[in-house]
Amino acid sequence: MIKIKNLKTLQAVKKSGSISEAAKILNQTQSAISHQFNILEKKLGFNLFQRKTSPIKFTYQGKILLNLAEIVLPKINKALQECMNKEKKTIRISIECHSCIQWLVKVLKKFKIQWPKIAIDFKSNMTFNPQPQLKKAKLDIIFTSEILNKNELKYIPIFDFEVKLIFSPIHYLAKAKKDILPNDIALETFMIYPIPKNRLDIWRVFLKPSNIFPIFKTVDNTLLLIQMVSANMGITALPYWTVKNFEKQGLIVTKKIGKNGIRKTLYAAVLKNQKLNPIVQDFIKFTKIYTDNIN
Repeated sequence: MIKIKNLKTLQAVKKSGSISEAAKILNQTQSAISHQFNILEKKLGFNLFQRKTSPIKFTYQGKILLNLAEIVLPKINKALQECMNKEKKTIRISIECHSCIQWLVKVLKKFKIQWPKIAIDFKSNMTFNPQPQLKKAKLDIIFTSEILNKNELKYIPIFDFEVKLIFSPIHYLAKAKKDILPNDIALETFMIYPIPKNRLDIWRVFLKPSNIFPIFKTVDNTLLLIQMVSANMGITALPYWTVKNFEKQGLIVTKKIGKNGIRKTLYAAVLKNQKLNPIVQDFIKFTKIYTDNIN
């Protein structure tokens, strides 16, 4: 019957001594405050204060409700503050498959200016299958190029990128000027993440349609994978943003996949039917803004 706003208004009247001054404190009109009290008193069946007194004198019942306001409102404010403080002290993130996060450095610097007390926790132990963990609310955001749970997760596009073949600089195909076709790598050792092959674009759209079955070797760490390729222990296919800096250092050579290449989109995946925390919303917004020139 009585609302929080009624208790706040009673406190404002007590503090200021009049309805007109209370209206200024609450940034409302005097008539709005009077109207609020008229409705409340009709519902309660008694008056809360004596009219035309200066300062306003509260009735016995009004004093009881003022006492209630002094007890309840501080507890409500404290509870809300605790909710705000605990709501998001850490954003839990996983980048599916790829452990390289150099593209996020600029994002993190900008984000920290806006939210200096928020920590970013990268969950690397969920790298190869994080989407179920997002559904269980053990993660806040997954960066992924695969849409697996469209009915349960929301996928927000962040940036487009190209998947490229990766060779050692001394590999004979590293200097090839022609398009790299499936037959060219049929006898290669192809290093992949420890995930089912049907989740790999290089397999689904490049090798499998041509019935090419190279030797697959699983490697569960991106940096180790790149080092092995650099040492000419095999080849792989990765998003260009993952290996861009390594190619600049001359450690690897990248090549377009086939004649047309493979283009993908990186998404920020979040729970679909849950209102995004403002801090998580801001992090995704910053990611979209500061990854414009990722490739």
